[in-house]
Amino acid sequence: MLEKIPSREEMISLIGGAAFPAWEALCKRIEESYDMERLWNSGGKAWKYEYKYRRGGKTLCALYAREGGSGFMVIFGKAEQEKFEQSRQNFSPQIQETYDSSTTYHDGKWMMFPVDDGSLFDEFINLLMMKRRPNRK
Repeated sequence: MLEKIPSREEMISLIGGAAFPAWEALCKRIEESYDMERLWNSGGKAWKYEYKYRRGGKTLCALYAREGGSGFMVIFGKAEQEKFEQSRQNFSPQIQETYDSSTTYHDGKWMMFPVDDGSLFDEFINLLMMKRRPNRK
C-alpha cells in the first residue's frame, strides 16, 4: 500500500492530459457496476502505480499508470477462460488478440490492455462480468 496516494494533478502529469480522461472514465464505469475496495500500490518494475479493485480478498481488476500511459489488467482463471472461449466471437479482434497473446501462469491468464480511449470499455466491463456479477444498480 502506498504511503501517499497520488493527487489528480499528479496523475494527469504522469499519464498525460489527453489520456487521463480515459483513466477517469474507466474508473467511473467500474465503480458504477461494482462496489469494491480500492487500493493504491507501487506498480512494480514496469509501472509507477497500481490501482486495484478488490472485494473479499479477491481482485477484480487493476489499472496501472506510468509516464505517458496507463493499462487495464484482468486475470482469468480456468473458469473465466472457458467462458471467454465460448463467447470469443462477441469480442473485437483487439480483445481476442490480447487474450491469445497473454501469458498463462499458475493462477490464470494475465491480460493487459492499453487505456488510450473509451473504445474498448464496454468490452472491458463484459470481461469483468465473466469474473464477477456487478453488485451495484
